[in-house]
Amino acid sequence: MQAWQVHENGEPSEVMRLSDVERPTPGEGQTLLKVRAANINFPDVLMVRGHYQVRPPLPFTPGVEICGETEDGRRVIANPALPYGGFAEYAVADTAALLPAPDSLDDAEAAALHIGYQTGWFGLHRRARLEAGETLLVHAAAGGVGSAAVQLGKAAGATVIGVVGGPDKAAVARELGCDVVIDRRAEDVVGAVKAATGGRGVDVIYDPVGGEAYTQSAKVVAFEGRIVVVGFASGTIPSPSLNHALVKNYAILGLHWGLYNTKNPKLVQHCHEQLTDLAARGVIKPLVSERVALDGAAAAVQRVADGVTTGRVAVVPQNGAAV
Repeated sequence: MQAWQVHENGEPSEVMRLSDVERPTPGEGQTLLKVRAANINFPDVLMVRGHYQVRPPLPFTPGVEICGETEDGRRVIANPALPYGGFAEYAVADTAALLPAPDSLDDAEAAALHIGYQTGWFGLHRRARLEAGETLLVHAAAGGVGSAAVQLGKAAGATVIGVVGGPDKAAVARELGCDVVIDRRAEDVVGAVKAATGGRGVDVIYDPVGGEAYTQSAKVVAFEGRIVVVGFASGTIPSPSLNHALVKNYAILGLHWGLYNTKNPKLVQHCHEQLTDLAARGVIKPLVSERVALDGAAAAVQRVADGVTTGRVAVVPQNGAAV
């Protein structure tokens, strides 16, 4: 089979190589899956660079989120078991963690319903306890993680403010349903948020960016507001001033979604049921901006690394077209 492999860490376009390799052999409690679609996530970029908390042995195949097909023809959503990731024709995954792919979504959309939407659901509902009528601010609102949070926030009855970088991403954020869109490259984010909220600030902030985005968040969070820290796509990990959180009376909440797979897997299943229902009713629909053939995966991962994509970019091994 064909698979992309990383033999040394570095930039995706430089170190990812498409190779002919043997199909992976599933271990005990694992299932071999034919990859129908694999979505590119920022952790894939970090893993290729060697900057992620998980460092699979070299060489490895990246790709942490797929829609796959079992030997008996079932479509499933899975997180491949590294080093046999999803940017390949076949991958392996833990059998107990397989989730049914919703019939309402195509392969690329189904794969995208997993990490970003699970993270959004846990962040907004389990951690921040977002309520209808509250105001939600989403950083990087046009990205894969942010677009999921925007849709889930709207589904929960919140007023959603999306922060993006550039006019093209602003247009995407509006199409996603943001009530207010702020272009951080052309506007003062803090001033624009305060203007949009009458000076009150926002109840919940969803931050997959870190760095300057977190600094802005601390300035616009409302009384009894909640900042959900999801990741650090900016590359800068902020150091919160706890005295500021105390004086302003807000909460800083960390979210590591992957922990739920071991700490409370039944809650992951419950979340998937909720997401499947929302997708079936058309309330949420993963934004897949591009579908590329397997031979275009390295270039696509590099585009995600460079921050020039919107929504999710999917690698579709079978002829480059979603089934």
